[in-house]
Amino acid sequence: MQKSVRFNEGHAMFLSVVARKEGTKRGYLSKKTTENSRWHEKFFALYQNVFFYFENEQSVRPAGIYLLEGCTCESVPVPKVSTAGKETLDKQHYFLIVFGHDGQKPLELRTEEENECDEWVEAIQQASYSDIIIEREVLMQKYIHLVQIVETEKVAANQLRTQLEDQDTEIERLKGEIVALNKTNERMWPYHVNQEDEDPDIKKIKKVQSFMRGWLCRRKWKLIVQDYICSPHAESMRKRNQIVFNMVEAETEYVHQLSILVNCFLRPLRMAASSKKPPISHDDVSSVFLNSETIMFLHEIFHQGLKARIANWPTLVLADLFDILLPMLNIYQEFVRNHQYSLQVLANCKQNRDFDKLLKQYEANAACEGRMLETFLTYPMFQIPRYIITLHELLAHTPHEHVERKSLEFAKSKLEELSRVMHDEVSDTENIRKNLAIERMIVEGCDILLDTSQTFVRQGSLIQLPSVERGKLSKVRLGSLSLKKEGERQCFLFTKHFLICTRSSGGKLHLLKVSGVLSLIECTLIEETETSDDDCDGGQVFGQLDFKLIIEPSDSPSFTVVLLAPSRQEKAAWTSDISQCIDNTRCNGLMTSVFEENSKVTVPHMIKSDMRLHKDDVDICFSKTLNSCKVPQIRYASVERLLERLTDLRFLSIDFLNTFLHTYRIFTTAAVVMDKLADIYKKPFTSIPVRSLELFFATNQNNRSGDHTNDKSPRLCRKFSGPLSISSHTSSPVRTRKLSLHSPISARVGGLDLTNINSIPSSFSQSAVSSPTSAQTPTFHPPTPQNSTPQTPTTTSPPPTSSSPPPGGNRTPQDQAPLPPCLPLSYPEQSPSPTTEGQELPRVDAFCGKLRRMFNNSERTCDKEFIIRRAATNRVLNVLRHWVSKHSQDFEMNSELKMGVICLLEEILRDPDLLPQERKATANILRYTQTCRHLLATYTIYTKCFESLSAMELAEQITLLDHIVFRSIPYEEFLGQGWMKVDKSERTPYIMKTSQHFNDMSNLVASQIMTHTDVGSRANSIEKWVAVADICRCLNNYNGVLEITSALNRSAIYRLKKTWAKVCKQTKALMDKLQKTVSSEGRFKNLRETLKNCNPPSVPYLGMYLTDLAFIEEGTPNFTEEGLVNFSKMRMISHIIREIRQFQQTPYRIEHQPKVTQYLLDKTLIMDEDTLYDLSLKIEPRLPA
Repeated sequence: MQKSVRFNEGHAMFLSVVARKEGTKRGYLSKKTTENSRWHEKFFALYQNVFFYFENEQSVRPAGIYLLEGCTCESVPVPKVSTAGKETLDKQHYFLIVFGHDGQKPLELRTEEENECDEWVEAIQQASYSDIIIEREVLMQKYIHLVQIVETEKVAANQLRTQLEDQDTEIERLKGEIVALNKTNERMWPYHVNQEDEDPDIKKIKKVQSFMRGWLCRRKWKLIVQDYICSPHAESMRKRNQIVFNMVEAETEYVHQLSILVNCFLRPLRMAASSKKPPISHDDVSSVFLNSETIMFLHEIFHQGLKARIANWPTLVLADLFDILLPMLNIYQEFVRNHQYSLQVLANCKQNRDFDKLLKQYEANAACEGRMLETFLTYPMFQIPRYIITLHELLAHTPHEHVERKSLEFAKSKLEELSRVMHDEVSDTENIRKNLAIERMIVEGCDILLDTSQTFVRQGSLIQLPSVERGKLSKVRLGSLSLKKEGERQCFLFTKHFLICTRSSGGKLHLLKVSGVLSLIECTLIEETETSDDDCDGGQVFGQLDFKLIIEPSDSPSFTVVLLAPSRQEKAAWTSDISQCIDNTRCNGLMTSVFEENSKVTVPHMIKSDMRLHKDDVDICFSKTLNSCKVPQIRYASVERLLERLTDLRFLSIDFLNTFLHTYRIFTTAAVVMDKLADIYKKPFTSIPVRSLELFFATNQNNRSGDHTNDKSPRLCRKFSGPLSISSHTSSPVRTRKLSLHSPISARVGGLDLTNINSIPSSFSQSAVSSPTSAQTPTFHPPTPQNSTPQTPTTTSPPPTSSSPPPGGNRTPQDQAPLPPCLPLSYPEQSPSPTTEGQELPRVDAFCGKLRRMFNNSERTCDKEFIIRRAATNRVLNVLRHWVSKHSQDFEMNSELKMGVICLLEEILRDPDLLPQERKATANILRYTQTCRHLLATYTIYTKCFESLSAMELAEQITLLDHIVFRSIPYEEFLGQGWMKVDKSERTPYIMKTSQHFNDMSNLVASQIMTHTDVGSRANSIEKWVAVADICRCLNNYNGVLEITSALNRSAIYRLKKTWAKVCKQTKALMDKLQKTVSSEGRFKNLRETLKNCNPPSVPYLGMYLTDLAFIEEGTPNFTEEGLVNFSKMRMISHIIREIRQFQQTPYRIEHQPKVTQYLLDKTLIMDEDTLYDLSLKIEPRLPA
């Protein structure tokens, strides 16, 4: 038990604040004073094992603190008093806290409720840690008992040792006596005469018998040894020993590498940082090397233990070494978490010439063997996986009855758990570093990127149209406007914000002053802008590539941002991602707004209280990393649980949706996904998990019982946001409602358009007239001011024929007609409607900017069912929109899936309850689904020779062809390593075409150089191709750079020494720079860094991503042993596919030149490898030996 506690006033104040906010138990209690035995009411707060009390609930500073560790708490009877005060005291319940500290008086408290008294006693008893103290005392008694046993055994051992020494003395004495007797017998031997001599034949027979016995024994043992050597057990032991020997060698090499890192780099750089003119600071040294010195010390100890085990060969016991090593391997978490950052710091330090020169001197050390510092910093990244692989191999050759089998399995499981934790932390850290990297690129800085909940979604170049009405932007203005220079914007989409920047000539980014940072919760996306007859020409100019963001900030007037995408495909990708982010940010707010008055469970708590979203089960396993919705990411799960997460109405993670749609074909089919979406739309109450519905309808009983509460009570007010379509009579409050899933949740006065008011019938039951029953969008007419008579909104469908019951009739929620939807946000140009004289406008709170409206209890029940149906429809539309717009290849290759989606969308359009926004979104998805991909136009063929083409023309057309081939690869070909199978041409035809195109382009470059007969022409051709490669680099076509450099490195060209001697030094230096950029060293480290910093469009080298996918596929299975989907693997595959598709979706704005592409695609100019080498030998024959 803790004897004393040190703390200062700051600690006490901080703990008191935490106790008041998050304490285990809080409330008012009466405390008995020690001076005059009077009772005073105080506000008490319990936090862990600290008990605070305040003068009242508003007090900031605590009046007293009690440490409850070791105390006891129990209820006590009412004290005996006079009869006059007995009635009062009977209503009080007393309990006493007795502290375990010497000299501290007990604390007497009392409450008015017995239940509250019992809760306080139980909470204080738990905070006293009495169970732990009792357990500690029991353990201490056991420990003392064991110590006594050890002491007894030591005494017994000493006695036995003394007896053994006495026995040794006796043995030595007896040996001496025996020796003396033997000497006496030898002296007496000559006096004895052997009367009978043994027969010589008998001696021979004995010798033969002895020889035969020895031969048979040796033969038997030889057979036994040979059988064992050939046995599986011996073979397994030999392999096991070899694995151990290899592990010792690898550990020796690893310790040697760490010692080079520390002795040749870390310690010299520390000394350099302490010089008068330091080339690097101590902070940068610590950031680059992290805790590598501690890692070296740890592995030196482990290596010494391994060598000691080898000295005891053939007995190799390693489990105890891993038991010692495992608790210390947590130091790798810091190294792995900050490895990428350390490489970035090192790259920044290399910009300093003094440091770069000093580092090259260190790297020139003979011990480094030509390896760079980055190589040594990468070695610790692979040590934990290497241990896991080694233990896996050891267990494969360790019998199940082996003495250390269980210990090795435990060590392997612990290492795998550590590896998973490190992987999750790296993923989370990489997201933060990505945000910080973008924040550093912005000159003004951006505080919202410092929020760790911000998750990067996508970036790219869009064109911002001038801030004038679209219809008034004439063709003349567009023809004279240089959109490339004036309107091009670098855009970054995050889960909560949208950044719009301009790029200066130096490459720095500058946020726009007005619309630089857009909060998505204040935005409304309009994908297809409305056009009239006057501005049809303008729409043709834009080619339907523009989309709008309407921003309604709470503290300034609303404004509109119009952006233009380079292509329809990229527009679909941008609008889909933006819509997903907007829906995610608003979903919680929507449910909170609807349920805030009749639900105890707010949406974040609703998610936290659902253990199915956090706790592992037989069919799901979670990681410690949280997604953008602050819910743990799924590590493993069954297909049913993955589909359940996909259709959970409370939240939708973009990362989960992308991962699911990228990889679903590995573990399920498109038909199963479509059936699940159809069930959610048609039967939302039966398809949603029961636990989700229970939390959804966790209603407050106090609110339900208030049937006769005043309708004007603030507790019955409903909060709405966004433009509303409302009307009312003078005699009754407004009865209609509008629940828009696409309107901002944070209600604002500026966001309410009270001038656009549609009149409806006064009876709430007649609102069914305004519900559209066809697939067309309803047309709304503003009310006429004559006679203050509201008119029914006109729809494209006839009104219902059945008469509605009177307003006072009893109606079930299912029988209630749907409520009239409001005007969608996509009609900002509608003229305002004058309000009639007798109408009441909805009341607006001037302080909070929220529209308050009155509902009775029956309407609340209907409201909950209505919001469930709308949320289910919205979820289905979100998934379908994302699926159709970003994964259109699924529908082009599967006609049944396409027809299923079309049928479901048409069924949704026939829903009479559909809101205008939902109807419009459904129509857009349906229109996009029904469009077909247009084939590339054919061009007239022109022949052209190499000399007549400029390097710029060649580079541009190579880039255009490479990107066309690269973007044609469907994402499903990246699944399952089809490019490595026997039937790869059938399984991955587009990847094989990309590989063939790479080889053809490389062969064309080599063939063109070898066609020249004189040295000067070949040298000029090499210089021209290097210039083409450099232009490809400027165009971000790194695939083209690698095509050309690999051709120049072929043996047929590389051996032409006379030709290379004619090539100028600048060209050679440029080629070295290009080769370094696309080098495969360190898993294409330089190319990855370059791609990370470049802006699309770009053509990466496909082989780099195929290597990553192969590594993931071979390293982890698709399903666990329990049959669960390995969703962590799916997430890693999805991240790589998303990066590939980001480059696929951003096209180049390069004009096609048929004369150049005809030359590049002419296969008659290509020579095979043997022909090229034979021609190379003819040009420059081998020198005689």
